[in-house]
Amino acid sequence: MTLSQFLTILRARWATIVVILVLTVGLATGVSMVLPKQYTATATVVVDQTRPDPVTGAAAFAGNPTPAFMSTQVDILKSDRVTQMVARKLGLGDDPGVRERWTVETDGKGSFEAWLVDKVQLSLDVKPSRDSNVISLSYKDADPDRAARAANQFIQSYLDLLVELRVDPAKQYSGFFDSRAKELRANLERAQSRLTAYQREKGVVIATDGQIDVETARLNELSSQLVALQAVAAESSSRQMQAQAGAGDRLQEVLNNPALAALRGDLGKAEAKLQELNSRLGENHPQVVEAKANIATLRSQLNIETRRVTGSVGVSNSINRQREAEIRAALETQRQRVLKLRTAREEGSVLVRDVEAAQRAYESVLQRQSQTNLESQATQSTANVLTQAVAPYTPSSPNLLRNGILALVIGTILAIAAALVLEYVDRRVRTEDEVSDVLGLPLLGVLPKPGGKGRFAGPRVPLVSATGMLRRLPAPGKEA
Repeated sequence: MTLSQFLTILRARWATIVVILVLTVGLATGVSMVLPKQYTATATVVVDQTRPDPVTGAAAFAGNPTPAFMSTQVDILKSDRVTQMVARKLGLGDDPGVRERWTVETDGKGSFEAWLVDKVQLSLDVKPSRDSNVISLSYKDADPDRAARAANQFIQSYLDLLVELRVDPAKQYSGFFDSRAKELRANLERAQSRLTAYQREKGVVIATDGQIDVETARLNELSSQLVALQAVAAESSSRQMQAQAGAGDRLQEVLNNPALAALRGDLGKAEAKLQELNSRLGENHPQVVEAKANIATLRSQLNIETRRVTGSVGVSNSINRQREAEIRAALETQRQRVLKLRTAREEGSVLVRDVEAAQRAYESVLQRQSQTNLESQATQSTANVLTQAVAPYTPSSPNLLRNGILALVIGTILAIAAALVLEYVDRRVRTEDEVSDVLGLPLLGVLPKPGGKGRFAGPRVPLVSATGMLRRLPAPGKEA
């Protein structure tokens, strides 16, 4: 079908088109005027993804809002739980009219709460913003004030649910950590009791590394003192043996003694004097005898003083030996103490580690318990109300202008479709070009309409070609 044929059909069927178009627009206008008015109230909420957590200090979310995240928030807003909270707070379940309507529609069968949720959600429309984290919520109702209250209540219930979804797990965790903390505290007390019993049984306190270092330093000091005393005792023992062997006059103590040095000087002088007297007076002279007696006295004093000095060497050796024995005993005692401390630490290290592990576990659980307690008391959510819904002044439906335009478009389409259907059922030749297309023959001429002023148009083809065409002309009385 060409465009000219299409326009010819429309021109021929204009009455049908006008009737259908008028009926469609009139019906749509009438229905729009009869339908009850509906008012739509809209509220918006913004989800803050960068707000830090007041307990942990970490950001609740990170980055730009993702489609999955926004879809989750929309699903929460449209969830049955939020709808139930709204219905309960608005008192819809206590409305006798709502109860009666449920009884009429369902014959009292099924759940009233589920039916009420479905009815409320039919008037709800939630749309997330495409390029931001703002969510718009619209609620439609015949009463503008009720529509605004319902929209605002949906937003508030959504915020309350976000807090519940955050607080409820924290409360559950808090209860778990409470019981766990009691168990770990009992474990810690048992570990400490075992450690205390072990220390009481062994009679020692499990030393730390610092204490063992101190005791080890004392052991090293005693060992150094013992070595030094052993050297001193060996030297004093050697001098004592030298004195006992008759070589005490060659001892350093004897040689360096001032009294012995004076006696040895007096003895030397007396011997020199005796030698002089012997040479002059003879051995029996009284002066020689006196000199000999004086020398004997000096020798006796020298021997006595030498024995006294060498005797002090023995006393010093005895003292050194005694000190050596005392230091050796102290060293052995200190060695046993260090060994006991090391053994106690090695044996009790398991108990100490048990106590430390129980202490760390208990402190960790206490920290998490404190954190979950704070989280369970949190009242902030990750969303805020951006705009509150207000009662609309004009109804959102029915929209006469929109419905009229829509009816005009639909009516036009229906009218054109009806014209084409009628043309298909009752096909007629509208133009001279269609005659050639239908008959498959060339056109000889066009006759004027009855009563018209047109004149006969001359032949367009040779007359010899018209014979076959005349045989194909419709019978008289039919429209050509």
